[in-house]
Amino acid sequence: MSFIWPIMLLFAIVLIPLLIAFYLILQQRRRRFAAKYAGFGLASTGGGVGGRRHIPPILFLVGLSILLVGLARPQMVVTLPRTEGTVILAFDVSGSMAATDMLPTRMDAAKAAARNFVQHQPPSVQIGVVAFSDNGFSVQPPTNDQDAILASINRLTPQRGTSLANGILVSLHTIATSGQVDTNYYTSLTPVPSPTPTAVPQGTYSPAVIVLLTDGENNENPDPLAAAQAAAKAGVRIYTVGLGSAAGTNLHVNGFTVHTQLDEAQLQQIAQITGGAYTNAQSKDDLLKAYDNLNPQLVIKPEETEVTSILAGASMLVLLVGGLFSLLWFNRLP
Repeated sequence: MSFIWPIMLLFAIVLIPLLIAFYLILQQRRRRFAAKYAGFGLASTGGGVGGRRHIPPILFLVGLSILLVGLARPQMVVTLPRTEGTVILAFDVSGSMAATDMLPTRMDAAKAAARNFVQHQPPSVQIGVVAFSDNGFSVQPPTNDQDAILASINRLTPQRGTSLANGILVSLHTIATSGQVDTNYYTSLTPVPSPTPTAVPQGTYSPAVIVLLTDGENNENPDPLAAAQAAAKAGVRIYTVGLGSAAGTNLHVNGFTVHTQLDEAQLQQIAQITGGAYTNAQSKDDLLKAYDNLNPQLVIKPEETEVTSILAGASMLVLLVGGLFSLLWFNRLP
């Protein structure tokens, strides 16, 4: 146990013996008074009360002692469960994300769902933002500053092609630099990344997940499944979210006709390899539900916590018990 205001603890160490000495002096004076005036019938010897008369003062002294210790603001290491971890929101920013089959656009619908998710997270969850098209880059390192996260999401705009692997690998690199996994990845400038993470036992997951949101099939190197294997070795789960349908559709974007279709089998395989889940989102409501599928990590983490309120409550309880005994037995407070 440690104390934020240790000087108050020294004050308690000095005051408590003084209170004990004061009570003993009062008892001596009482006995002398009883002995001196007993013959005149002016003093009561306390017959029938016995040692009970000492119980309320002792309880009051114990209560005051606890209160004085509480004033020193003690801290204890307490292990409490809480939701904690890192979530990387990896956005496909390929040109087809400007399509208007989701109003106002696919990109805007995806950003709105992500903003809703961010605003409902506790401060113990760190959120980062990654954007990928034909390459990938970190837009926002993991943080619990919701204003910074929302601002980075709002800056996303549609770009070029689709490289799922770069989205995964840049996300892993972002997690690694935040200290959530012990690994040494690549930079996004490496043409063909070859991640070599320190493998964790199968079925073991770090407190970090990637939400990979895309509306098209992979059309760039490297291989997304190899990147998914790297994530699995590091214990990072990937939750894939596919916008659109596997049948595909022609979209009119900026005066061009673009054919886009989901490779659902590949997205499902990425999720399966890493222990995550796949969600198909064809509406705003589907996008919101995709974030509901995320499994938060409930961790038990020891923290040094101030316990002043606990001691103050215990002190009040002991003082009330002492006062109750005194009123019941002697019709007065000690």
